[in-house]
Amino acid sequence: MKKNVLFIASIVATLVLSACSNDDDNTPEEVNEEEVITTLILTLTPEGGGPTVTFQSQDLDGDGPGAPVLTVTGQLEANTTYTSTIGFLNETEDPAENITLEVIEEADEHQVFYIAGGALNLTSTYLDGDGDGNPLGVLMGFETGDASLGNLTVVLRHEPNKPNDGTLADAGGETDIEAVFTGVSIQ
Repeated sequence: MKKNVLFIASIVATLVLSACSNDDDNTPEEVNEEEVITTLILTLTPEGGGPTVTFQSQDLDGDGPGAPVLTVTGQLEANTTYTSTIGFLNETEDPAENITLEVIEEADEHQVFYIAGGALNLTSTYLDGDGDGNPLGVLMGFETGDASLGNLTVVLRHEPNKPNDGTLADAGGETDIEAVFTGVSIQ
């Protein structure tokens, strides 16, 4: 009887061990984490010269509890054409990591949206694109109209639908960073 119990136990152990194979099909896929973006810097330079205008959003704790610090330096002039560049940084790294390079490198997976709200008399034009000719938004043209006051929202979307109609609702994807600059004035 004792031999039968040992024999049955050894068969059960063999079956259990052979059922636990190292099958690669059951291995979870590696998760590709999204980049951390703490800082957005949008710089507008008037055509023909003049003072630049800089919009900055800085959130040094990333997704932490602290709110981003938003600043605007300089003044938008009425009826003026600007060219702009935008930069994205991860300042949790030392030295800061320039995420802009990744956004440009993966242009088909990113798009920056610029939304003038309220009565802000500001229009934007994409000056760059991805390999398929869809907008990217790292290089932009802006044109101001008459004096006005409103908001400027800047949103970097990851994996948006391309092409899209230029609205966030149609773009889909995930927001990598969003900054809403309130009280923007054109003088």
